[in-house]
Amino acid sequence: MNKRRDALKAMMTPINDGSHTEHRHAKPAQKSGSLKAMGLSLQSLSDDADEAQALREQIAAGEHIVHIEPDLIDASFIRDRLDDINTDDFSDFKVSIEEHGQQVPILVRPNPNDDRRYQVAYGHRRLAALRAIGRPVKAIVRNLSDEDLIVAQGKENLERKDLSFIERALFAAKLEAHGIERNALMAALAVHKGNLSTMIAVANSLPEDLIQVIGPAPKVGRPRWEQLSQLVQEDEIPWRERVDLEKLLRIDSDARFALILKSLSPRPSGPYVYPLKSKEGLSYAQIEQANGKTKVTVDEALTPEFGHYLITHLPEIYAAYLRGEKSEPRIRKL
Repeated sequence: MNKRRDALKAMMTPINDGSHTEHRHAKPAQKSGSLKAMGLSLQSLSDDADEAQALREQIAAGEHIVHIEPDLIDASFIRDRLDDINTDDFSDFKVSIEEHGQQVPILVRPNPNDDRRYQVAYGHRRLAALRAIGRPVKAIVRNLSDEDLIVAQGKENLERKDLSFIERALFAAKLEAHGIERNALMAALAVHKGNLSTMIAVANSLPEDLIQVIGPAPKVGRPRWEQLSQLVQEDEIPWRERVDLEKLLRIDSDARFALILKSLSPRPSGPYVYPLKSKEGLSYAQIEQANGKTKVTVDEALTPEFGHYLITHLPEIYAAYLRGEKSEPRIRKL
């Protein structure tokens, strides 16, 4: 450990007290006149403010920030995002770091398999951007166990940009397979035991290559992933034989999910009935779809006031629909 510490001091230069705050007067980008450029600039200002606050909190807590060459830092032993680099917003993110510098350090630990290297707990996108533009990485080095690392990794993502359902589910399933206890998983993902069990079950029921092809599908929630899981398990034909992979690569992740779901879904031969259940498992209503019509039947014996409430609020619901305020669909779209 002393040898590693001495090597660390020789390889990296700590940031002086006067340089903790990043230079925030970088040369502004050329104005393009486009609304997109304006939006990105405003978002950058907001992100800079958030990151500066986070940096001040880390410094106030006595964190020691060092410079490390990006080629000495390895990825976490389990990745939590399916696609966070080969995207348009990553290109914008890289440009922002190139112009304004790295505002917030990443968190790393000494690599347990190689004491000359490090392993990132969080900050994969910052690491990838700095590696691409050829700059050293500002990092905080901590001795972390596997459980400490994944808790830090999960919490950082929850505070910044939530993972999609399937990313969280796959992350949890891989960590459990790695031997991480469920209590640590619940802390890392901020979920209850029952939700964690559902997430792991869904991830384990789907072929991983199918999940990788679909990607994060940020607008797709648990019910539709469960539906896809059931269809995959019931289908006797491999999913790859039902889809056009070239076509899939030309559309975004949510559209890929929809296309695969549609290709596996059998054509309805009669009315489609979907029960609506409370969290206690009581069926308070059901939805029936047939012949281009949708009918909602409320069990007034169980919820005597719900029917009246639904009728009263239908104008508000319809107005929200017209404004485009869409929620996660839970039934088949005719």
